[in-house]
Amino acid sequence: MRLEPIPAPGPARRFGLPALALAATAALGSLLALVAGAEPFGVLGLIAKGAFGSKFALLETLNRATPLIFTGLAVAVAFRARLWNIGAEAQLYAGALMAVLIGAGTPALSGPLLLPLMALVAMLAGALLLLGPALLKTRLGVDEVVTTLLLNFIMLLFVSMLLEGPLKDPMGMGWPKSEALAREARLPRIVEGLRLHWGFGLALIAALIVWLVQSRTTLGFEMRAVGENPAAARYAGMPVERTIALTALLSGGLAALAGFSEVSGLKGNLTLDLSPGFGYAGVIVAMLALLHPLGVVLSALFVAGVFVGADSMSRAAGVPTYIADILLAAALLFMSLAILLARFRVARD
Repeated sequence: MRLEPIPAPGPARRFGLPALALAATAALGSLLALVAGAEPFGVLGLIAKGAFGSKFALLETLNRATPLIFTGLAVAVAFRARLWNIGAEAQLYAGALMAVLIGAGTPALSGPLLLPLMALVAMLAGALLLLGPALLKTRLGVDEVVTTLLLNFIMLLFVSMLLEGPLKDPMGMGWPKSEALAREARLPRIVEGLRLHWGFGLALIAALIVWLVQSRTTLGFEMRAVGENPAAARYAGMPVERTIALTALLSGGLAALAGFSEVSGLKGNLTLDLSPGFGYAGVIVAMLALLHPLGVVLSALFVAGVFVGADSMSRAAGVPTYIADILLAAALLFMSLAILLARFRVARD
């Protein structure tokens, strides 16, 4: 038995199998709730209610989805061109670090140009951080999965060193955190009195721009071609190395915006627990969205809703919140299998 590619998968395979994967995830969640001693469908209802059942819950879900949209877009862009970026976490912290260096304390620049400057410098830092592994891949054949993954740990240790040294807030009572951002360096709130900020609007704009780039530009076509078959793209005269480098710059910049939005819109300073794994969760978001930029928004809302709703569900039903982690891991596995079966079929020799 072997797998052979399907030349033109029909809608039933392309959309039916991913829908079946989500249904299987819900069924697994119900089974886990039953084992934990709760009513299966009631637990799923509590997750949905905790994530979308009130104005406060909805805004918290949107707030949690903001960095996931950025990291999901970063992963989707890279994976589309077959650049396996597993380092969105490092790029996130690079963007956050640059935002703090420019906007903390008494910034040298003030006024309406401060926030755009912080965002641009953050994007540049994330872009350059991924450009290195991309060049190692194209010039020396180094596996970017290894280099980008290791950069996550290197960046976290580097940030830890800075927070215990030159960036440590002298008024922080010994806690390893940076100085707070200046008021003009903070993203304004969308809803006054609640935590949702305009980083969410920036994430939606980024998703639209990425979709336009991938579907309406020459670069987007080259990214798709290189991702499908690099050898054929090179034979057709496409600049494969340049396309991968540009993909790395775009992907790293998008992940860095997640760090900028978290620092400037939510936290107000840099700490080591800025991200609970948004960079790694971006892989799940991108895969659930089938690498579609607009689908990343819906996928990020789903993942954020599971996390936010799981907290409410745990308090109401006495069920461990770890069910949410299992659900997302299962969703990724089922979706990966659905994508495989959508593109290949089993054939007998």
